[in-house]
Amino acid sequence: MRLSHGDRDGMKNHTLKKYHIILASASPRRRFLLDGLGLTFDVQVPEVEESYPSHLTREQIPLFLAERKALAYPATLLGEDVLVIAADTIVWLDGENLGKPEDHDAAVRMLRKLSGKRHEVITGVCLRSAKKMTSFFDVTAVYFKELPDEEIEYYVSRYRPYDKAGAYGAQEWIGYVGIARVEGSYFNVMGLPVQRLYEELMQFQTSL
Repeated sequence: MRLSHGDRDGMKNHTLKKYHIILASASPRRRFLLDGLGLTFDVQVPEVEESYPSHLTREQIPLFLAERKALAYPATLLGEDVLVIAADTIVWLDGENLGKPEDHDAAVRMLRKLSGKRHEVITGVCLRSAKKMTSFFDVTAVYFKELPDEEIEYYVSRYRPYDKAGAYGAQEWIGYVGIARVEGSYFNVMGLPVQRLYEELMQFQTSL
């Protein structure tokens, strides 16, 4: 699938030369955010197992998974002008990684845990070309109000957030009514810290 943001091609060509950028993610939110940077890119989702060693904690988890996704592309497929962007996002609460809920009940349980508490959304990002690879992470603190069960049930039943870490999307109804405060990048909560990504891309491209 080819995505572009034609009105910003001049900016893209000036700052990022003419890379063939591959986004290694099926997330529509990451596609939206990357498109917002004015980049032209393809979406190619590698088949990788989203598991990680049990000793990893906090930012180590999304960094490991982002690197695994980036490394899923054989070096022989990476031409001189190819740049892979891979990312993974977790919700970290009280020393626990809240993954993607497998069903309605699991989503309800997660949101009950998040209710009235501060948690961290951590995204690991990996940039890989034929010559180099670099990784970074970004952390955003999110504060939820107390969520009544009826609001949790309404959100889960209507939006079915089974593809989202922590069982919620900040850009959806539960984010509008439930998030009291955010410290850090809001876009990171959506799945991609675009300001930090832009800065990292600027540094990365100077040595390609």
